[in-house]
Formats: sequence, C-alpha cells, structure tokens
Amino acid sequence: MNAAATPAAGAQRARRWRRRGIFAASALFALAALLFAFDRLYPLPAVDSGGAAVVVAADGTPLRNYPSRDGIWRYPVRPEQVSGRYLETLLTYEDRWFYWHPGINPVALARAGWQWATNRRIVSGGSTLTMQVARLIDPELAGKPSRSLSAKLRQAWRAVQLEMHYSKDEILSLYLTHAPMGGIVEGVEMGSRLWLGKPARDLSPAEAAMLTALPQAPSRLRPDRHPEAAQAARDKVLDRMVELGRWTPAEVADAKIERVVAPPLRARWLAPLAAQRLLQEAGAGARRTGARPPLVTSTLDADMQTSVEHMLLDRVDSLPPKVSMAVLVMDNDTLEVKAYAGSADFSDATRYSHVDMVRGVRSPGSTLKPFLYAQALDEGLIHSESLLIDAPMSFGGYAPGNFQAAFAGPISVAQALQRSLNVPAVDLLDRVGPTRFAASMLSGGVRLRLPAGAEPNLSLILGGGGTTLEELVGAYRALARGGISGRPRLRPEQPRVESRMMSPGAAWIVRDILEGGGHPDRPFYNAGSPARQLAWKTGTSFGFRDAWAVGVTDRWTLGVWVGRPDGTPNPGFFGANVAAPLLQDIVAALPEGAPQARVRPATVQSAVICWPLGYRLGSVPSGECPEQRAAWILNETAPPSFAGYADTSQAPVRLQGVATGSVLRPVPGGREVAVDVDVQGAEGVVWWMLDGRVVSEGASGHPFKLVLARDGRYTLTVMDAHGRHDSVVFEIAGVTP
Repeated sequence: MNAAATPAAGAQRARRWRRRGIFAASALFALAALLFAFDRLYPLPAVDSGGAAVVVAADGTPLRNYPSRDGIWRYPVRPEQVSGRYLETLLTYEDRWFYWHPGINPVALARAGWQWATNRRIVSGGSTLTMQVARLIDPELAGKPSRSLSAKLRQAWRAVQLEMHYSKDEILSLYLTHAPMGGIVEGVEMGSRLWLGKPARDLSPAEAAMLTALPQAPSRLRPDRHPEAAQAARDKVLDRMVELGRWTPAEVADAKIERVVAPPLRARWLAPLAAQRLLQEAGAGARRTGARPPLVTSTLDADMQTSVEHMLLDRVDSLPPKVSMAVLVMDNDTLEVKAYAGSADFSDATRYSHVDMVRGVRSPGSTLKPFLYAQALDEGLIHSESLLIDAPMSFGGYAPGNFQAAFAGPISVAQALQRSLNVPAVDLLDRVGPTRFAASMLSGGVRLRLPAGAEPNLSLILGGGGTTLEELVGAYRALARGGISGRPRLRPEQPRVESRMMSPGAAWIVRDILEGGGHPDRPFYNAGSPARQLAWKTGTSFGFRDAWAVGVTDRWTLGVWVGRPDGTPNPGFFGANVAAPLLQDIVAALPEGAPQARVRPATVQSAVICWPLGYRLGSVPSGECPEQRAAWILNETAPPSFAGYADTSQAPVRLQGVATGSVLRPVPGGREVAVDVDVQGAEGVVWWMLDGRVVSEGASGHPFKLVLARDGRYTLTVMDAHGRHDSVVFEIAGVTP
C-alpha cells in the first residue's frame, strides 16, 4: 500500500511545483509586461545638459563655462575621473547598496513606510542614489515637496526606469554631473573646481566629505557663504565613515583639521576667444538637434595659456588706445595649439576684445620672405651668398623702397633676408613669379587674399595679400620640421594636416640664416640653450597697421601680432620694436623639452664661393676670384650671380613709366594720351618700338614722351645697344573721337 502510494504522491508534488513555476513565470512575465507598458506610457524625460557646456584645457582645467538655459554651470564627469575618496564617502553616506538594488532599496522603503504609518508623516525617505538622480532629471519632481507620498512614488518609479535604461556607472555619472553644489553650481567636478580650485580626482578626505554633504542642503551649506555650516555637515559625513568602519579615527581626526574656506563664486575665464571658437566648431555638427556638446576638450596648456595672458596684460597699458595683441603657440611635433590669445585683454571692449585676431585677415608685411628665399633655393636660383642688388629699381612701374628709406647696394642672400630688404625680395619674386609663389604658399596652408578680381603680383612679398596669424604659424613650422608645414590643431580629435612646402635642405638653410646669419664658418650655436635658439622674422604692413613677429625653436612655433583690429595705422609701431620683444619673452617662458640633435640634411653642403660672381671656388670661367666666402649650397649647386649683377654690361634693362596691364585714359574730353617713359640699366643708344615699329631713337638716360590718339591695346618695347630689351603691354581707353 505504501509502495503504491509513494509514486502517486511524488507525481502530485511534481505537478504542484510545476503549477507554482508556471504561476511564478506568468507573474514575472506579467510584471515585465506591466513595466514595459508603463515605461512606454510614461517615458523618462530626456537626459541632457540643458544647454550647459564647459570648454576645457588638455588637462581638464575649465577655460570658459556656458550656463544651461536655467543658468546652471555643469561639468560632465565619469566615476573613473573622480577621486576614489569621494566615491567612498558618497556611497557610504548616501547609498551603501547602490550596486545591488534595482533602483529602490526594499528594506529602506519598508522602514520608511512603517515610520509613515506610525507617525502619519514621512520621517525618512529611504531614498537611493538612483532615486536622487530621478529627482534631478525629472522636472515634475523638481517642483514638488520631496517628502510627499506622490513625489516618493513617482521618484521610485523613475528610479526603476533609470535602472532599466542605464548601467550603474551611467546612473552614477548622472549624479556626479547634476548633484547640486550650491548656487548655480552642479556636479562634483564643477563644485571642486569652483569651491576648491582643483579637479575632483585630487580631493583630500576632508574635501571629499564636504562635497558629499553639500547636496543635502546646497543653499544652506554653500562654503563661500556658510563655511561653518558646511564644516559641520562635512564632519557629520566623516563621523559616519568611522562609525561604519570605513576610515580610521586617526584619518578622520586629520581630516577635521582642515578648515572650510571657499572663494566667492565668479566666472574664471581663460582663453575666452579660443573657447568660443571651440564651442562653435564642436556645435556645428549638432545643429540638426539644436543641442551643443556639454564638454569640449581643447589642446591648450592651462599653465602656458595663463603665462601668455599675463604677459599681454603686463604690456597692454603701455599700448595706445584701441591697440590689441594676439599670440599663438604650437607644438611642432603634434601640431597642437598650446596657447591662444586672440586679443590683449578680453575685459577691455575699447580694444575690440571680442575680435579674434588669431583668425583676423591682415597684411603679413615681410613675414613671407623666408618662403620666397626657400623657393628660390629649391629652384637653383641662389645659394646663401648669392649676390643681390639693393638699389632703386622699377618693376614695370612698381618701385619698392626699404623700411629704412636707404639702400645697401650689393648684398648677399643671407644679409638681404636677415635685414629684410625689400628691393632684393621683389627682384627675386619677379624671377620666381608671383603666381607660382602664391601657389606654393597655398600648398603650405597660407591663402593669400587679394582684392576682388586681382591677380598675384610683386606686392605679395611686401604684404600685398592678406593672411592670418594661424596660417603663418602653421607655415613657419616647416622651417623646424624639414620643410613640412602643418595646420594648427585646437582640438585633440582634429586630424593632422601636413604638406610639403620646401625641401629639407632649403628649410635648413633658411632657418640657419634667420637664426644666426647663415655663415658656415661660424660656431653653430652662439649662446644660450640650443633648445631655445630662435629663428624669427618680423613684418610691418603698409602704414604701420600690423606688426608681426613669427619664429621657430626645436619644439615650438609661435607668432605675435600687434595692431588695431579696425585697421587704423599706428605710426612708429613695427614688428622689431613691439612684436619681437614679446616673442622673445614668450620663448624664454616656454618649457624647453628634451634636447634634439640638429642634423644637417645631406643635400646641404658648405662650399667656398667666389663673391660676387657666385661660382664655386675653382669653377669660375675667367679664373678670377675677387673674394672668397663660405656659403651653404643646395644639392651641390652653386649658381652664378644673376646676369648683370656682377657684370653691369649684362644687367637687364627695365622699362619705367607704364606697367603691364595698365589702362590709360585722357583728361575728360581729351583727344590723346601722353605718357613719359624711361629705361633703367640701358647703355648707349636705345630704340623705342610700338607694336614692333621703331618710333624713336635716342641716348639712354633721356625720357621719351609717347603720345597716342586712338583707343586700343599696345605693346611698347625698349632695346639698348647690347640687345637687351624690356616690354610692357597696356591699353588706351576713353579718347574722344
């Protein structure tokens, strides 16, 4: 009987357990379906920054805070970016079971419910960190009393939803970013930066405890207004750490020695124009959603930026009214911008402080000359001791002068570049070609802006085309990195953009000229640290509107601009006396970095040349060598001096009085156009030809009056007794029939 009953009883128990399992599974399924339905009917509010943004330096130091739509400052942060001491105090004091509960703590809620039932009011809320996050992100909860039953139920439901949609670390990140820290400050990182002046990863135990306590009553515990109350709340957290055995009494006693002191709450801006630019660029991709990114990271070095801004502020009072300054410092290896000052003093509106002159298009003056000499080296036109002539010259009617209003006569390439002489540079550009030079600059990242409809011309080398400080710094980097220019990077995620601008040999020779004169027989380093050796060039635009200084060291490329953003002239302000001293002071303040060996490219050779002929010693056709000089040559090439420079009988002639492309008009109602033309460099008899026909013959040195009575296009040619000639093409228009 018992043997027969046993199998039947076992089968009955199995059926009961099966029914219970099915019931439990059905209940769980129904609960899941109910939660899913409620989640769809009452979705979580969108979790965003509310428009708050912070632009930070490479180390996380805030450069500029942008408040949310309701005026709140936030700094997004993740748990791994925060001090472990702070996370320990937060989870111990607020929610020890955070990583185990499903958003609500059943034990704490049961205790709170019992207290409510017995006292007819909520004594303790049983709130978890997830529930606090729910209150922070739900606008409906923000407007209700935190201890009302309806608010607690809604808060609990939102907490469960948060756990359904986010991981524990994501929920903790929301708390770390949105926890109220007093006034308009939210989040532990922003609170730590503003109240304590340090990142949240560097908090001491006492500071961690204070920031843990602050959200309990952020207005009443503000450390700048109520330091005693903040200290008492902090000590309560510290005592709890001892009670629960997390910290030792000795550790807490040491922590309590620290006093709570906080500066008044105010905005602290660093590189404000760079920050504005970064936010605009970062937000360009988010315009479709209308939201700007809450955190924008830059490449700027906070200490270097502070040092540069202090240098500008030290000098700004000595400048005339409305004059500003701009500085850009770039790392040669990474192309990262480390210091960016778009104006001299962002708080001084009278100096157009809102205008970012790092990106302002201005005339570069003589700062482009090193690139022209490098191009001429690469094309085999010159070496470092080639003869150039600094004397009055006319290039189709364009007659440049020098800054000093004097001329040096015969001079070497190295001297002409170091002294920034204008006539030799224009002469060299005339041989290279303005269009080819402009194309070379464009390939290196420098776009020369010309007036509408204008073509590249000889004025380019003296500042006839506009560019920016940012483009110049990127191009000058080529002198320190083998001829390869680079686009400055202001954000770490920006791609590296580099381009070949000149050969390594040309870059080395030009840098050597700018750094020490370009003489192979001198000691390579004259004085000071090799890492601080500066190859630099100044520039002054027409009318003293812009003063420049741009230079390179082994590690840095940097540029300085001084002037008025509205383009008004500043008589007496030129690159050498206002921009260059600031450039040199900045170089002295920059970190040197590891020393780098200066290796001369194999394409660069030291040679003895015969000056002024230009030939290498031993290869002069005539066998004569008036003067021996040491020179840098490129690719074993020692080109002779330009025709006529060493032997005036071979010098080119230049037609003066009318320029190619000119359109000449008579006086109103006039029936003819008369123009006086002359020739430079001619010897003996000269012949004047109009459209191939000889119209005059006479001695050189005597102007010729050309009279034309019909509209049209003409070619005027002059030729001397040696067969040297020059031509211009011009147009006559407006002659009255």
